[in-house]
Amino acid sequence: MDLPKAIQELYAEKRRLEEAIASLEELLASKGGAASLHLEQLRAKGRRGRKSMPPEERRKVSERMRKYWAQRRGNKARGAGKGPA
Repeated sequence: MDLPKAIQELYAEKRRLEEAIASLEELLASKGGAASLHLEQLRAKGRRGRKSMPPEERRKVSERMRKYWAQRRGNKARGAGKGPA
């Protein structure tokens, strides 16, 4: 097997594939925003989804946020009577 020739053929095939990909990307981009948005998703290495959370942890977060928002509402109600002097 002639290695330099094999490498040369692979580079030629790579160029052809890159040209084909580029023309398909142009076609997608010309169709509008939704298609180009999908194109960007395809280019991304991987999608990052939400991490799964066990029910116990979800309950703790829920309680913590309930307390947080109750405190925020309480502070807002106390400060409502005060105005600029």
